[in-house]
Amino acid sequence: MAESRLACRECHYINHADAQACENCGSSSLTEDWAGYVVITHPERSEIAEEMNVNEPGGYALKVR
Repeated sequence: MAESRLACRECHYINHADAQACENCGSSSLTEDWAGYVVITHPERSEIAEEMNVNEPGGYALKVR
C-alpha cells in the first residue's frame, strides 16, 4: 500500500489518496496519519474482523491518529 493512501477515522478502511469520502462507510473524516494495516478477505470467518467490527473485505489501518 502506498504511504499516501488515506485511512478513515471512523471505520479504518484504507482509501485511495484522492478520496474525498470513505469508500466503505462514506465518512469524510480521512487522514494520512495511520500506521500498520491488515487485509481482511473473509470478514465472516475472521476473529480480527470481529474485533475490529469489520463486515466488508478490504485493507484496514490498525492505528489511526
